[in-house]
Amino acid sequence: MEEAFRKAGYKVEKTEQKSSQSLPSQGKFQLQQNYTVQAEQVILDLKTAMGRDYQNFTTSKIRNILARVSEIYNDVLAEYSETLDLEIQSRIEYLKVRLVYECGREPRVIKPFVDKAGLLQLLNGIGASRQNFINFARYMEALVAYHRFHGGRD
Repeated sequence: MEEAFRKAGYKVEKTEQKSSQSLPSQGKFQLQQNYTVQAEQVILDLKTAMGRDYQNFTTSKIRNILARVSEIYNDVLAEYSETLDLEIQSRIEYLKVRLVYECGREPRVIKPFVDKAGLLQLLNGIGASRQNFINFARYMEALVAYHRFHGGRD
């Protein structure tokens, strides 16, 4: 997995607490209570920063990410425990791998989105918290909605 992170343009650091590799906290992205305002600002900032490349940032590309999140979200809602079971935690870890893959596959389009939105940092912060994942999924939905609202094409 370390190699996948490197190919996608992320620097990998060793942590003292874990023997495994993890992403550095690139600026500690925090999801605010007003996550919809935050999502809209991410999209507006991306539109400005990406310039012409924003035309290649289609709604279908980020809906693919949202579809994976939604599959997990539906299962999380079906459970009432405040902690996520190991199978769901594993699926969230795999979601990180898929995000990194998409960043490597489309570094001029998807990587800026993932970085600006703080998706990997937020996924790293979910841990076993059901509420953290629910908040992440809602934020992801808001990102897709605002992308479309602000002229994102299909």
